Amino acid sequence: MEWRDAGIVLGLRRHGENAVVLEIMTRAHGRHLGVVRNGRSRTMQPVLQPGNHVDALWRARLEEHLGEWKIEPVDLRAATYMHSSVALFGLNHLAQLTRLLPERDPHPAIFEALAVIGENLTEAPLAAPLLIRYELAILAELGFGLDLSECAATGAQNELIYVSPKSGRAVSRVAGEPWRERLFRLPAFLSGSLSCVPDWAEIEAGFALTAYFFERHVYGPRGMPPPEARGACIAALRRDLSPPA
Repeated sequence: MEWRDAGIVLGLRRHGENAVVLEIMTRAHGRHLGVVRNGRSRTMQPVLQPGNHVDALWRARLEEHLGEWKIEPVDLRAATYMHSSVALFGLNHLAQLTRLLPERDPHPAIFEALAVIGENLTEAPLAAPLLIRYELAILAELGFGLDLSECAATGAQNELIYVSPKSGRAVSRVAGEPWRERLFRLPAFLSGSLSCVPDWAEIEAGFALTAYFFERHVYGPRGMPPPEARGACIAALRRDLSPPA
């Protein structure tokens, strides 16, 4: 068994004296693991850092085996993240989100979204809305996508400012007014194109929205606590983006 694919490094763990087990999100083969011989060498360590883009050749005798990687660097952007707490916590959060997907399941749209976020992860005003959209994309890939395209009550596509916690669908201003205290706020950047940088109140509303549906559909049923990396990432974003008291 052998194939080659573009990949983004998610993480690694020690394997024996000199090798590592490397976890990569690939474009066509999904989240995939494999052994890198001499992965702890001075030459390979900078290449295998989370966030780096690599060209990955995977080989194994049988498809179900762990297999081995041969890795070539493409874009070693991990070094640019070192001085940004948003980027470092964001990388950890992105990796944990991506690990919710079944191993070796192709998710090309997730790969592309991960690549876009990686280009903007050191810029907090851009990273924050992209992280929220990535959370929504993971929910959708897991089968729990929100429908924010039209009002659940009227079918209207204008003035969508709420989300129903029951249906996960958007609700218009008029239809939601009587129940506004029971509905989630729908940030404007999620109901249309990302044409302007949202303020912190919108970012906070976006994270509150995704947190509810992750707890309801993913973490709660699995008996898992919300990941610490998410809270750390949001705290770092708050320090950069929230207005001074």
